Amino acid sequence: MGQTMPKVNVAVVVGSNRRDSINRKLAEALAKLAAEKLAITFIRIDDLPMYNQDLESPVPASVVRFKAELEAADAFLIFTPEHNRSVPAVLKNAIDWGTRPYGQNSWAGKPAAVTGTSPGAIGTAIAQQHLRQVLGNIGALVMGGEAYVSFRPDLIDDSHAITDAGTRAFLQSFANRFAEIAGHFNASKRAIAA
Repeated sequence: MGQTMPKVNVAVVVGSNRRDSINRKLAEALAKLAAEKLAITFIRIDDLPMYNQDLESPVPASVVRFKAELEAADAFLIFTPEHNRSVPAVLKNAIDWGTRPYGQNSWAGKPAAVTGTSPGAIGTAIAQQHLRQVLGNIGALVMGGEAYVSFRPDLIDDSHAITDAGTRAFLQSFANRFAEIAGHFNASKRAIAA
């Protein structure tokens, strides 16, 4: 009988501060699909001040909380909307704070996966491409593969279930692959530390 891998602690960052964010709905639906393999914690980013190096001493309390939550995670799952063919300012701001003050990068060396949704046919493809580039540059270990979801009003029900069987199967596969990659990475890290 094989040993069951422990759940991976995943910090979910939704790159939208909109009250009815469709990316938050997607994140909640994916968290439900992945509940058996991933321990999900949603991390708030809308209370972070706009990054300014002058604010680094002392670091604002919301940033201290945010960085502690990033550091407690084994891996990151980031959901991005697409604003003007790139990531929203609130998400880029969170990424910047996560790397500061200099030498205190909370993103580096951990697995990360990127997805997102929009009503458009290409479902945040360009924003995700930019985000993968930024995350790779700051040392996150970005999972390959693409997960673009074209959103429609009836895609996710009130209980966070994905109503379309094809989309549900696709996202289940995405979540399973991320859980496997992050789980193996963290098992290797624990073995090296032992």
